[in-house]
Amino acid sequence: MAAAVVALALHPCAAWSAEAPASAVPVAPAVEEVVVEAPEPRYVAPTTRDRIGRIWAPVLINGQGPYRLVLDTGASRSALVQRVVDDLGVPVEHDAVRLRGVTGTAIASAVRLERMEFGELEVKNTRVPIVADAFGGADGVLGGDGLENKRITIEFRKDRISVMRSHRTPAPPGHAVVRFSYTPESGMRVPVQVGPVNAIGMIDTGAEVTVGNLALRDALARSRGERDQYDDVVIGITEDIQTATLVRIPSITAGQMIVRNAAVRFSDLHIFDHWKLTSQPALLIGMDVLGTLDTLVIDYSRSELQLRTRY
Repeated sequence: MAAAVVALALHPCAAWSAEAPASAVPVAPAVEEVVVEAPEPRYVAPTTRDRIGRIWAPVLINGQGPYRLVLDTGASRSALVQRVVDDLGVPVEHDAVRLRGVTGTAIASAVRLERMEFGELEVKNTRVPIVADAFGGADGVLGGDGLENKRITIEFRKDRISVMRSHRTPAPPGHAVVRFSYTPESGMRVPVQVGPVNAIGMIDTGAEVTVGNLALRDALARSRGERDQYDDVVIGITEDIQTATLVRIPSITAGQMIVRNAAVRFSDLHIFDHWKLTSQPALLIGMDVLGTLDTLVIDYSRSELQLRTRY
């Protein structure tokens, strides 16, 4: 089975693929600036039994749009596909940029944008790479640039997403809290427990599936003689290929959130080496887990995920 796990960064990453969702166990005030509702999911699609969820943000670029960009907490910078660059009419710069993906690195063309706007987020004079594809037909990727003091509210059942300045609002009643640490260079990290093993969890809303490193797989192995079949293929945005094995594990615990019966791919991904996470157990947590929630709030100023599970 081939798995397309794609990352992009002008440092850390984004990723995606497909697999059956896990089940999660344990609202911010309405914001009028960016709230989109529709009979069918247009901006927030939940994870279901036969579909991995996705978060799209309606972003104005140089005053045009909105364009639908995948919200990616694992990417340090945003990116656009070529058709959007053509639509905007912005020139491609002579100097290329290096993309760092989950499986390797590559050189890409780039453009400079006057501004990107989404709710109370405004990023000016930013340079973004051009990617061949962005998460199954999206117009691009919305990375972490400019989100340091923001609060993002994602309501899966209501097909709503909003961005506002963080006022350091505590979690509403009925929400679990998971503390995280964040820098553009090292991504969004939370302490997790995978079965009996303590590990570092990387929160990545751009990733369709959850991927563990080999140190975590070794720690979870029931016996030293256990051998896995590496019959999955991980294909990155740089078109480098790495093998992976699919293992179902009993639980993932992050703060007050518990995920049971999770199907996790394990692979010696290039990005784990870049993050210096090869010798200690680590897990990239994707939308197969996050998309099972009712509400996900990311408050950068409080360094908190505020989570409400489905009932």
